[in-house]
Amino acid sequence: MVETVKWIKENSLALTFLVLFLLAVAGQAVAGMFHYNDEQVAQGGEPVSLLSYVASSSYAVNVAENWQSEYLQFFLFIMLTVWLVQKGSPESKELDRAGAESDEDQRVGRHADPDSPRWARAKGLRLWLFSNSLGLVMGLIFLLSWLAQSVAGQAVYNADRLGDLRDPVSWGSYVTSGEFWDRSLQNWQSELLAVLSMVVLSIYLRQRGSPESKPVGAPHASTGVEG
Repeated sequence: MVETVKWIKENSLALTFLVLFLLAVAGQAVAGMFHYNDEQVAQGGEPVSLLSYVASSSYAVNVAENWQSEYLQFFLFIMLTVWLVQKGSPESKELDRAGAESDEDQRVGRHADPDSPRWARAKGLRLWLFSNSLGLVMGLIFLLSWLAQSVAGQAVYNADRLGDLRDPVSWGSYVTSGEFWDRSLQNWQSELLAVLSMVVLSIYLRQRGSPESKPVGAPHASTGVEG
């Protein structure tokens, strides 16, 4: 029992976000089903069950387009903060540490600690893969989500076209269409604005006790300092 409580406490941030994610996904499914069925009835169609809606391209495209924008945000932030800095922001590295940094700074190879991950002590391809694994995985999830959005979005788009007695379009035509890029860019711009706001507002504003904020008493010009 004690070990279970300890494990929950040590993983409370991830567990909380997992629960919130599952609740949000479930809520989106239910709300989306009601919205979808309202449109179906208005057009003379039959309402569908929750299971049928969750398995539909309409639900898939709504989920995938949000996932790909979120992972694009994280991928860009992870990769750009290797080289780019912002004076005064805790979201930035210190101003003189831009770049991939030395092996000693990163504690890899012969500079690895006894308890460092095994691949941090490796050489060649294994070390490169581990050194870039976070960005690679975030980028891969973005690409897969983008692909899923494009495929599901094409199905929804063609269903609407067939309903209007128009010919369906190919995948290539869909991903170069205004419909696809309108869906994508309306999500991208909000995610990029959120990152910009976090980077800039954290220069001047504080949240006591949060690692995403500088200590309350830290000067505005302090960079790369977390509370």
